[in-house]
Amino acid sequence: MEPDQQSAQEHINPDGGLLTVGDAMLAIEELWPESLAESWDSVGLVVGRPDREVTKIVLTVDPTEAVIDDALDWGADLIIAHHPLMLKPVNSVSTDHFKGAAVHKLIEGGCALATVHTNGDSAVGGVSDVLADAFGLLNVEPLAKASDGLPEEGVGRVGDLTEATTLGDFAEMVFSILPSIAGGMRVAGDRHGLVRRVAVCGGAGDNLFDQVRASEADVYVTADLRHHPALEAREASVNGRPYLIDVSHFGSEWLWLTPAAAALSNVLADQGFEPEIRVSGVNSDPWDFVLTPGLD
Repeated sequence: MEPDQQSAQEHINPDGGLLTVGDAMLAIEELWPESLAESWDSVGLVVGRPDREVTKIVLTVDPTEAVIDDALDWGADLIIAHHPLMLKPVNSVSTDHFKGAAVHKLIEGGCALATVHTNGDSAVGGVSDVLADAFGLLNVEPLAKASDGLPEEGVGRVGDLTEATTLGDFAEMVFSILPSIAGGMRVAGDRHGLVRRVAVCGGAGDNLFDQVRASEADVYVTADLRHHPALEAREASVNGRPYLIDVSHFGSEWLWLTPAAAALSNVLADQGFEPEIRVSGVNSDPWDFVLTPGLD
């Protein structure tokens, strides 16, 4: 068999059909049901024909120009992004605007784009589940259960460490697990205070403080903590808890990509498809460097 024929054969299921964008979307729906997305969210197929053949798939946090260029250079037929390219309605996809330019680049490059956002947060094995697993949490449950889902589905997670540790040591463990980015990580609380119960929410999670307090978590790990919600959370704390760990938005969701790629590969393999799937190596964290006060 010639190399090109062998490559094509890998994407044919037992019934003789080629993997299409539509097939990939069905697999996405099986893993991360659209019904789990928040009402304000925009998920699903953004660009692409459902009947278009797919041989290479890239997973990424953000569908930036650099990510799209890198995917097209590799020959990707489908990009699955966590963050929506167009969360708000638009009236034009002119190339005068960077989002319109992205749409044109995808179409001209023959690459589809799909979004798995808050449905990827809430689903079993989603963003916060991956964080909970990475931190070694046990007895994990959602911080806010999904209104239309299984009991274990919902936004955020809370669980217990196998044994208590100090906030400082726990923060160092979190820092060591997440990808290195310019903004680093911020911590609020007594460095020597003991923590055992941990709440997590990948991405921006300062809308879940009521649920975090109700869960009696000792520490809350999330991203994009703004001044006022964080300050109010500290003012409302009991014995200083929950402590706060503010991580990179990109970093907190990047961890999910590799398990998500593996899960997608497994679902497609069960259907007889074996496309090449990889995680984008492009860092889409927006910050380049940070200045901090010197320590004596």
